[in-house]
Amino acid sequence: MNGTCETNDGTGTWRRELAILAGFVALFLGLFYLPVGVPRFDNALKEGLELAKWYAQEHVLLCLIPALFIAGGISVFVNQAAVMRYLGPKASKPMAYGVASVSGTILAVCSCTVLPLFGGIWKRGAGLGPATAFLYSGPAINVLAIVMTARILGFELGFGRALGAVVFSSVIGLAMHWVFRREEQERADAAIEMPEAERGRPLWQTVAFFASMVGVLVFANWSKPVEATGLWATIFVWKWPISSGFALGLGASLGLWFGFRWGGLAWTTVAVTAAAILWPAAPLAAFVVGCTGLTIICVRTPGEGHEWLDATWTLTKQIFPLLIAGVFVSGILLGRPGQEGVIPSEWVSQAVGGNSFSSNLFASVVGAFMYFATLTEVPILQGLLGSGMGKGPALSLLLAGPALSLPSMLVLRSIMGTKKTAVYVALVVVMATFTGMLYGALFPN
Repeated sequence: MNGTCETNDGTGTWRRELAILAGFVALFLGLFYLPVGVPRFDNALKEGLELAKWYAQEHVLLCLIPALFIAGGISVFVNQAAVMRYLGPKASKPMAYGVASVSGTILAVCSCTVLPLFGGIWKRGAGLGPATAFLYSGPAINVLAIVMTARILGFELGFGRALGAVVFSSVIGLAMHWVFRREEQERADAAIEMPEAERGRPLWQTVAFFASMVGVLVFANWSKPVEATGLWATIFVWKWPISSGFALGLGASLGLWFGFRWGGLAWTTVAVTAAAILWPAAPLAAFVVGCTGLTIICVRTPGEGHEWLDATWTLTKQIFPLLIAGVFVSGILLGRPGQEGVIPSEWVSQAVGGNSFSSNLFASVVGAFMYFATLTEVPILQGLLGSGMGKGPALSLLLAGPALSLPSMLVLRSIMGTKKTAVYVALVVVMATFTGMLYGALFPN
């Protein structure tokens, strides 16, 4: 017995050492043959840094940080029994998928911002099907993006995107539930065996608390519309006052129902107001002050305040490094809109012409790996269509691109594992490919 254990331990040790040696050799060869000085490589490296810089400037503060606070709040303030009742594996299918799809539609975030929210409801007990329906619907069913698609790229493409995204949301969720139905049954049984104690806070107070945070997330990121008139343009003009109103609602809910100290909330409000007055042209300054104040308040609030901050910080450590690394690699490979990465844009333009299976599959795969910020996919497709891209591949990219990206894949793998991530990505790519082929056959160029 002892000899066998020693042999197994020795074999395992040698395997680990060989794996480390292989890693060292790969790193050495990569550095040894690094094509520094080759214009395309140098430019691709620059594009990776530029995209990471742009993501840090445009998305981390306004998108990712609020999403992380919301996800941390889900882990602490949302009762697991309620999640299981509405989104769990044994919940009513129409209710579960309806709630997941509607929630994603309201948020209308990018493929990276939705990740903390997905992680929050998934870890809280949501079924894999409804959780992935929410994961897809958040970035894909974006009302403003669909309207822009219809206006700029044509009504047929806008309608195809809207219909495809709504159908995809439920079909992908149901498919994920069916593929992993045994694991889902085990999760449901485990949740029944270990019920969570109910918190004494009324549901409407929790709803109001999360509605205020979602309001800040949505309106602080309200994008400038193409036309300067209309409802969307009016909301854009008033986005910061509206966001401030939701922030005040958040502070009031923390003081009234969650036991946070009014003194800290008042000082934070004064500091945010002062920042807004001192730097009226830089609303990010007031936003940063508000986030800093909320962090300090959580530190000084025992119990749920500490738990909320701990949950948010845990998600941050898990998600943020992978997101930045993924955005950087995505920039190296594909560049920014209008710029070159390692993969020449001419290859992409040439590969997505017509309506063949290969062109639609290529568009789906490229869209799945490329990072699209909200609304940027429309001008990118406008340029590709002008370069000869077929309508079918265009829809394939629209259905796969906003919902997936290389950064999101890396984070999803850390949340739900390699197998589930691979199945989810495959479902999106395959469905986008065949939907694009069908659309291209119905509406040829």
